Amino acid sequence: MIDGALLLDKPVGLSSNAALQKAKRLFSAAKAGHAGTLDPLASGLLLVLFGEATKFAGPLLDADKEYIASLSLGARTTTGDVEGEVLERKPLNVTEDSLLPVLERFRGEIEQVPPMHSALKHKGTPLYRLARRGQEVARAARRVRISGLERVSFDGPSLVLRVVCSKGTYIRVLAEDIGQALGCGAHLSGLRRTASGRFRLEDAVALEALERMPVDERMQRLLSLPALLEGLPRAELGAAEEARLRQGQALKISGLHPGLCAVVRPDGAVIGLGSADAGGLRPLRLTQTAEKHLKSAPLTKRDQTRD
Repeated sequence: MIDGALLLDKPVGLSSNAALQKAKRLFSAAKAGHAGTLDPLASGLLLVLFGEATKFAGPLLDADKEYIASLSLGARTTTGDVEGEVLERKPLNVTEDSLLPVLERFRGEIEQVPPMHSALKHKGTPLYRLARRGQEVARAARRVRISGLERVSFDGPSLVLRVVCSKGTYIRVLAEDIGQALGCGAHLSGLRRTASGRFRLEDAVALEALERMPVDERMQRLLSLPALLEGLPRAELGAAEEARLRQGQALKISGLHPGLCAVVRPDGAVIGLGSADAGGLRPLRLTQTAEKHLKSAPLTKRDQTRD
């Protein structure tokens, strides 16, 4: 069974699920998932998870994302991107001096209304299905964080931005809102994800390249479970502590960094993810890969003395 992660450069025109299924077949994986959907019109970094790594999708989804977003100024569309029909065109009177103050307004925490063309559900029905029927329903605004918003290039109707944002941010909505603030309207003409948390696009591999690789070389592209959780605070447990944690018990361990942490065995094998606070360590998501060591591992002095 394969347990690990793949940094995949998803091409334009392919859904995240279709890219996932192709990768799953290439690795003959029994179980697969991904951390963060990309629309078919978007390209870039897709973190594909295999086996036990799928248990860590939630925390990985919480990480900030980075995008290169291309905006077309002067026109609004029905979908907020190039797939929709043009609703309105306006003269373009945007200068560098008028652009920069507007971008400043969108940095930090902002409110966004989710688009109708999204997978959010209303009474069990995805909004995009309602939109295709010509229906529109009220959507509550959401608070998101834009921690980075920089102009990459600006040439007439074409504006390219680097965006660093929290999970749940709709870049299409951001493009439309920036266009409205500029007074000319805008829609998203291209989107490429360049980072997800600490993972970068330059370390990813394209599907076509993956298909051409020999099996051994392809397997070398996988990140192991320890590599996937690298950078998180660590809690190292002996066999007795691990057994108690797997039974759902909280462990009273002092000195841990508060918040999410990687829980590992002394040999580095990943037990899972835990949540640490002043009271100790609680289990969140645990793997099965390290369980086989429990019966044969002797108790250490630390196991016998730590509470």
